[in-house]
Amino acid sequence: MKNIKPFGPTIGKTRISRSFIKKINSEFDFKTRNKKSDYSSKLASQIKNEIKLNSNFIKKNLAKEIIINAKKFLKNEKISKIKEIRILNVWVVRQFKGEYNPIHYHEGNLSGVGYLKLPKNMTKNKEVKNKKIRTNGTIDFINGQKNFLSKSIYNVTPKIGDMYIFPNYLMHTAYPFNVEGERRSFSFNLKIIFQK
Repeated sequence: MKNIKPFGPTIGKTRISRSFIKKINSEFDFKTRNKKSDYSSKLASQIKNEIKLNSNFIKKNLAKEIIINAKKFLKNEKISKIKEIRILNVWVVRQFKGEYNPIHYHEGNLSGVGYLKLPKNMTKNKEVKNKKIRTNGTIDFINGQKNFLSKSIYNVTPKIGDMYIFPNYLMHTAYPFNVEGERRSFSFNLKIIFQK
């Protein structure tokens, strides 16, 4: 776990295991066959296919790795006296050409995003070729406004297996892309219970 402080709120970056990726991808592929599993109407995104994972699956397959990384992130920030970290929800986002996630924030205390599949040449822009900064398919973390010696946007190009943990209030957005293929990620929200 590496903590990054591009501005006020800290962002933690780590890698998830191949086993984690395989389990969550398999569950998502199984769940997408059932239209009742769709979670997109409850989320901010302009994306058709999002699935909420059930608590039994999370507890059995994902909880340990998510919570271990959340504890490392908090330890790096010198946050102690934690009684419990509860997973509020985990969902998978399947994004295709033209779809995007507008600027939003989450519930709980900590949130996270991890990357499971990415299209080839996702950041390539077919319409505009003379740009140095390529934001197609990337994620922006946004805090405050631009000031002298203070950035307000931290742009990340996703890589399969990367996971980011951040405070729930940190605004973020996922940009659309214009190549064929699937950008698959998962997100989660955590509640921290402190010792009295």
